[in-house]
Amino acid sequence: MNIKGLQHTFIAMGGNKKKVTGSQDKGAATGPAGDIKPKEEKKASKPQQKAKLAVLLEEPAGMKAIQGMKSITNQSLARAAGVKISVANSFLRSLESKGLVRKVGGYSGHRVYEKVKQ
Repeated sequence: MNIKGLQHTFIAMGGNKKKVTGSQDKGAATGPAGDIKPKEEKKASKPQQKAKLAVLLEEPAGMKAIQGMKSITNQSLARAAGVKISVANSFLRSLESKGLVRKVGGYSGHRVYEKVKQ
């Protein structure tokens, strides 16, 4: 740029950027000897469906697990019975609807139950 006898030269700092190896010619893959290998075609696979697992806690096994507990929670039942928390939660809700346990406390989804004395 030349303004009234002053000459300014702009210098780009940092040099040229390196090209990313992934952005080079993706169509031609080279082997270890520099030979061009033919591109392998990907096989179209069918989308896999998630297997639906139906894990149930049998009533005798569940009642045995909660037998010695003072307060029963989803987490404690799941740990004692060796099942997932969702399975323990549905089991406790079914026991509550049958009247075998009753809700005594809890908040924000963390319910605490006790066994009903018969």
